[in-house]
Amino acid sequence: MIHRRSLKEIDLMRLAAKILVETFHIVEKMIEPGIKTIDVDKAVESFITKSGALPAFKGYRGFPCSCCISIDEVVVHGIPNSRIIKEGQLVSVDIGVELNGYFSDAARTFAAGTLSAEKKRLLKVTRDSLCKGIEQAIENNRVSDISRAIQNLIEKEGFSVVRDLVGHGIGSSLHEPPEIPNYVDDKREPQPRIQSGMVFAIEPMVNSGGSKIKFLSDGWTVVTSDRKPSAHFEHTVAVTDDGPDILTLGR
Repeated sequence: MIHRRSLKEIDLMRLAAKILVETFHIVEKMIEPGIKTIDVDKAVESFITKSGALPAFKGYRGFPCSCCISIDEVVVHGIPNSRIIKEGQLVSVDIGVELNGYFSDAARTFAAGTLSAEKKRLLKVTRDSLCKGIEQAIENNRVSDISRAIQNLIEKEGFSVVRDLVGHGIGSSLHEPPEIPNYVDDKREPQPRIQSGMVFAIEPMVNSGGSKIKFLSDGWTVVTSDRKPSAHFEHTVAVTDDGPDILTLGR
């Protein structure tokens, strides 16, 4: 069942999103060569809890930390640990916040120091593809219109769309229907019509090499099969009568 959230519910999600945006302000200042990923995670957990909210990822299906930190070839779900961020790396940080029973979810990929030209382009294309997808989150479109906009831009630029992981609905649970793929599969059933009140976590995951991925032995960490860099951006987006409202954009 795809939920349609009331304006009151969306405002509750907006409060969770406000804390999430503020958390990212802290993260952005921390991401630099020489810092341990676990120190970023500790800062994330501390700020969220001091704000009266809960880190939505910690304990979710057994995940041990408050955020996911994924470096270079790690696509998503990297577990923060003693790994030290190095010069020239891409660092993707994915954070969820629960406040008063409602959720927000967002991801950003940061540059640690100076990036290569190809990594800079990957970063820009991934961010731009998210914007293109969000533009299609309007009433009477289908979910596949979001997917198509993302895929078209990424493949036009010569990068690959991760196909085994998808975006999702969000609201009173972290993950809700519908799934939001970042590509169009003609073999899938027709995708649902988008209606006002639906709230989505749209999240393109883009590889500089091939689209294939694999899970590491910890059961969480997802890497590119060819070990080439990947980037990830995500926003929580409410569909309104006036178009998409990006709750995690910040003001």
